[in-house]
Amino acid sequence: MPDTAPSPDPRVITLGCRLNTYESEVMRNHARAAGLCDAVIVNTCAVTGEAVRQARQTIRRAARDNPDTPVIVTGCAAQIDPGMFADMPEVTRVIGNHEKMQAETWAPAGLLGGHEKVRVNDIMGVRETAAHLIDGMEGRARAYVQVQTGCDHRCTFCIIPYGRGNSRSVPAGEVVEQIKRLVDTGHHEVVLTGVDLTSWGGDLPGTPQLGNLVQRILKLVPDLPQLRISSIDAIEIDEAFFEAVPEPRLAPYMHLSLQHGDDLILKRMKRRHGREEAIALTSRLRDARPDIAFGADIIAGFPTETDAHFENSLRLVEETGLAFLHAFPYSPRPGTPAARMPQVDKTVIKARAARLREAGQAALERHLVSHVGEVRDALVEKGTSARLADFTPVSLEGFTDTAAGRPVATRIVRHDETRLIGTPA
Repeated sequence: MPDTAPSPDPRVITLGCRLNTYESEVMRNHARAAGLCDAVIVNTCAVTGEAVRQARQTIRRAARDNPDTPVIVTGCAAQIDPGMFADMPEVTRVIGNHEKMQAETWAPAGLLGGHEKVRVNDIMGVRETAAHLIDGMEGRARAYVQVQTGCDHRCTFCIIPYGRGNSRSVPAGEVVEQIKRLVDTGHHEVVLTGVDLTSWGGDLPGTPQLGNLVQRILKLVPDLPQLRISSIDAIEIDEAFFEAVPEPRLAPYMHLSLQHGDDLILKRMKRRHGREEAIALTSRLRDARPDIAFGADIIAGFPTETDAHFENSLRLVEETGLAFLHAFPYSPRPGTPAARMPQVDKTVIKARAARLREAGQAALERHLVSHVGEVRDALVEKGTSARLADFTPVSLEGFTDTAAGRPVATRIVRHDETRLIGTPA
């Protein structure tokens, strides 16, 4: 569901990934500074055809709920197909992923003053990404920091590089300064985000790697209680990163971009890792950090997938010890090589996705059971909702003070198949 930012205006509706969440906050600040507070901004996602459909539906609803209010559309779907959104009568302006991060874009004279409905440039021509300083995320327990955007890889199912461009990194010094600022404003947790996070540094002088950035943050921001890493590529983790994994302030949770469990399908996806490499990675990370938990994305019904190929994905859930599984039914994205491959029947895809979700639910329940009886700190997100450091959701019972962003000592007493139930320790 869309994550709708609360008032005060401007109203920002965020669809999609954590990077979009961060960028929405930057846009909110730019629009507010420019006095553009009477607009609805829809930050779209394009990862699947369903995401694009949801974006269009969200735009129509926003226009209906906010009559006579400018509706500005941006994000990956707008970058990839600006004409489609410009043709919607509800849309006032369409702006690109690079343009949305520029303060001058949001000046009323620049954005709404002319007759230009579409302002979307060639994202492949963008060569740099700057840090955008923010004081925090409104209404959130944790803050996201963009350290990288874009992707140099071309997985056959993925349209996102055409919405984000090639990989671009934010220099380490700028990242550290922003995190220091967030710590100074009271944030307990900071999440590093990017489109292809493990490619960070490849375009910077000296080609530093993600592990160098992580170690630098932990060293130079000693008051940061917890640093979290968002989704990472299974093949690109460097030795400096492995060295940092045992650090207690690095959250013991990794979301892995696995996508499939069969070597032939991974090859046809143009992924750069194999099944055994994924299993070996989780084993090595668990050896370095026994309390670590894993999440992963796995696609069901990729073109040419047979029953045997699919069974390898099912087995991978247990073989890698996943706790959290995001199962996606494959849907073709026009313009990608996979869309031109022999497709699997939609009913088969639906059935396989359902089986993957069942395997994911079983894995989650095993993970939840392993926590019952423990005493852990849980970071309060909102009201009685909290999370452990390994990202396990917790529902708090019997607490008198659940201020968002505050860790509370919690005794895990049971689970309800989707989350843990915790009482004051």
